[in-house]
Amino acid sequence: MIGYVTIGVSDMERAKAFYSDLLGDLGAKVLLDMGRIAFIGKSMREPMLAVCTPFNEEPNHPGNGNMLAIHPGSKEAVDAHYKKAIDLGATCDGEPGQRIPNQFYGAYVKDPDGNKLAFFYFG
Repeated sequence: MIGYVTIGVSDMERAKAFYSDLLGDLGAKVLLDMGRIAFIGKSMREPMLAVCTPFNEEPNHPGNGNMLAIHPGSKEAVDAHYKKAIDLGATCDGEPGQRIPNQFYGAYVKDPDGNKLAFFYFG
């Protein structure tokens, strides 16, 4: 159903490196780079993340209440992706932990541009 999600960034090279490194072990890479926008994912036929400098050439800013949620496959992978994001320059916005008993495990970070990411596992 979802083709891609786009987030605004201030530095394309930094954003491409951050997300390619962060999501590389999930099989993601830059699939299409058009200068001011790049698509990152496993294939053009699966949901992707697009990073871009805003079309109107105004400064980017993260939306309050907007969040990109990534499902790495297990609680251990949530922990690993959280740590990796921090190591790549993200800031903590909620350490890994059980949020809803026996249902939802999650961790939250903000990328170098302030965009909020969640890593989650149901079960």
